[in-house]
Formats: sequence, C-alpha cells, structure tokens
Amino acid sequence: MSKLLLSRRSALRGLGTVIALPWLEAMGPLTSWARGATPAGQAAPNRMAFLYVPNGKNMADWRPGQAGPLPQKLPAILEPLADHRDHFSILTGLTADKARANGDGAGDHARALSAFLTGCQARKTDGTDIRAGISVDQVAAARIGERTRLPSLEVGTEAGSMAGNCDSGYSCVYSSTMAWRSATQPLPKEVNPKLVFERIFGSGSQAERARRDARRKSVLDLVRDDFSDLNGKLGRGDQRKLDEYLSAVRDLERRIEQAARLPEIQTPEGVVQPKGVPDTYEQHIRLMMDLMVLAFQTDSTRVATFVIANEGSNKPYPFIDVREGHHDLSHHGNSDEKKAKIARINRFHTTQLAYLLGRLRSVREGDGTLLDHCMVAYGSGNSDGNAHNHDDLPILLAGHGCGTLKPGHHRVFAKETPLNNLWLSMLNRMELPTVQLGDSTGELAGI
Repeated sequence: MSKLLLSRRSALRGLGTVIALPWLEAMGPLTSWARGATPAGQAAPNRMAFLYVPNGKNMADWRPGQAGPLPQKLPAILEPLADHRDHFSILTGLTADKARANGDGAGDHARALSAFLTGCQARKTDGTDIRAGISVDQVAAARIGERTRLPSLEVGTEAGSMAGNCDSGYSCVYSSTMAWRSATQPLPKEVNPKLVFERIFGSGSQAERARRDARRKSVLDLVRDDFSDLNGKLGRGDQRKLDEYLSAVRDLERRIEQAARLPEIQTPEGVVQPKGVPDTYEQHIRLMMDLMVLAFQTDSTRVATFVIANEGSNKPYPFIDVREGHHDLSHHGNSDEKKAKIARINRFHTTQLAYLLGRLRSVREGDGTLLDHCMVAYGSGNSDGNAHNHDDLPILLAGHGCGTLKPGHHRVFAKETPLNNLWLSMLNRMELPTVQLGDSTGELAGI
C-alpha cells in the first residue's frame, strides 16, 4: 500500500456518475499536484469566494472602531463570528464609485450588485443591450479554470430574471447577477441545491440522471464498487478521510432529498417566494455553503460566487421576528426600531458566514485547513441602505490565502479607495499578476 500512488485527478466512477476525491496521502505530497499552479513551497492552491448580501448594513453595529487588532468584544453584527476572530479582517473605507449614479439617476440597487465585482458602470438601456464589465471571479476563472473541472461556481438563494426592468429603468439582470464573463455576458446563478450538486458530482446524459432519480439511488450507490476496490488499497488515514468525505456527500444528498419532499412555504401577500428546494432560508443558505466547501475540497473549482439575496431584496425574516421586507426596512428614515430590525437581519447573515468559516476550518488539507487555503470576501455594494451610499462599504475578508493574508484586524483605508483594489490584491495572491481591474488604482497594503 505504501507504493500506491493515485493521480490527483482520480475519481470514483459508476453508471453516469463521477465523484471527485479529496486530497489523500496516496496522492503524494500536496505540493505535487499543486505544482505549476501555486507559488514555490505553497502547500495547496489558493481559492477565492465572494459572498454578497443586499441593502447595506446598520453600520453603527458593524464597524469595530479604531484601526488595529479586532477587539475582544465585537460589534453586535459581528458577534456571531467571535470564534473566528483570528481568521477574518474588517476593511473600512473602500468605495464602489461605479455603483453611484454618475449622471444616470436612480437605480442604486442595480448598480450596487453589477459594479461590486466589476468596478464598471452599468447603464440604463432598453433592457436588451446590457453592459457592465468582467468580474474579478471570471478574470481568475479565465486564467486557471482549465486546471479544474469547473472554471467557476455561481450560486444563490433567490432567483432573478435575466430580462425585464427591475430598478428604475435598469435590466433585472443587474440586481440579480454578480458574475460577468465579459461586459455583455452575465453568468446566471443556480439557486437549486440539487442542480448544484449534480453540476459538481454528476455526469452522463440527462436520460441517465433521470433513470438514477427514478430508482431513487444516490451517486454513492452508483460508485459503490469502485469505492470498495479503492478503499481496500488505502492506508488507515486515507480510509478515514475518504469515509468522512463520502459521509458529507451522503448527508448533503439526504438533506436535499428531505427538503424536496416538504411542502412549499406560504409567503405573505405581495412577497415573491425565492425558488429553491429547502423549506427554510437558513437551510437553503447552508446547503449552498456546504456545496461550495465540497467544490473547493475536491478541487472541482477554485472560484465561487454566492449571492445570498438579490440586491434590493424585500424578503421578510419572520423566523427572527422581522416580518417587514428587508428593502422597505433599509429605508429606515433614522427610526431606531427599523435600524434594530435591520441589524437583526445583518446578524442573521453573519451567523451564516460563521457557519461557512467553521466548515472550511473543519476540513484538514495538508498541514492546515481549507480556510488556510482560501480567501473569502463578504459584503455589500451599499453601505447605509437609507442613504444608498456606496462609499465606506461593509467589507469582510476571511481566510489566510495560503499565508498571504494577515487576518484578525480592522483595516482602515483612505476615503474613496476603490473596492477593486481589494480584488486586484486577491488576484495577485492567486499568482495571477494583474495591474488593472475596473476602476482599480493599485493593490491594498497591509491586508
């Protein structure tokens, strides 16, 4: 068994199904499969993920205070992240100038999301001639996508139209899409966990997948023989790691199937229910996060975007005793009651982020964890939703980026520092030298 050497691209195979494997000791040192894709001596490839939440934040409950190490007592919205204090930083002072009107009037929500990763101005059109700019995730995907099975992964929890008028004359695509392959090619997100699961793990024809569903067999049932053969050749450590990984796959299958059998939720009148399989919003978010973790763990992709809710979303949150729509509340008019409810929604979102960071920390990879080998950016293209301002944005950067990041701080940058300077800095930490992205003016120092 000590002589067994598996290819990093080894997979379990069955009828119409291929399951990528996590890193195993039998694949040799982790650097052996990262060679050519990572800096010399780096233990694993660097990944990047971008998570977006709409309508800004209640900034008084977000900002940690003065620059420097994060305080022991975090602001209310960040409290759910306390156990991960050493694994993230808050970045203050960053601006999305291209989310501003710049002579184009209303439409702040559409511009906020479309400019978030592009640093480019979306303009009002007749709804057919859409134009923004290439997003940072797709810059990375274009240059390293051939190293993985999926160049990138785009997910969300709230469906959005790719046509029509949704915000003061702007196409609906702008307020529901974060990833742009080119200035005129937005990449729609997938909101159904089952379809995301099949994209990561499934293969074969549509007819083969339909037959599998008809038999109600899981992908693990279909690769059982290949698993048994491989497992008998592995050492104990690899057997344990493979069992843990496949147990996680089985758990995701079970949760998706269980959610599919539940009845639809009756939403309040006038509120459009997000399309998706799970019965609760929290379960939906966490399923998508688990799928992102598995996609990174198997090196199925190194680039992911997650629109947790569309920009301008008016989703209510009755499960945390907020029955008004999020967007309506964001126009708080300085009402303390409304701002407290916004902070409750904001805290719910950071609670889900804490779940993701915990999952990434739980996956061992080489001498560290998956979070050690990730850069996770979280934030919004609006700051105060009442003012619709796009400066001093609420931005959080988590992970260690294969040792290239220094988390655990509140970093304060000069006013009007472009948000795209952060994305430029992340690209360069992916060993993808880039000198210009959207409205960037250079890298961020000290992150």
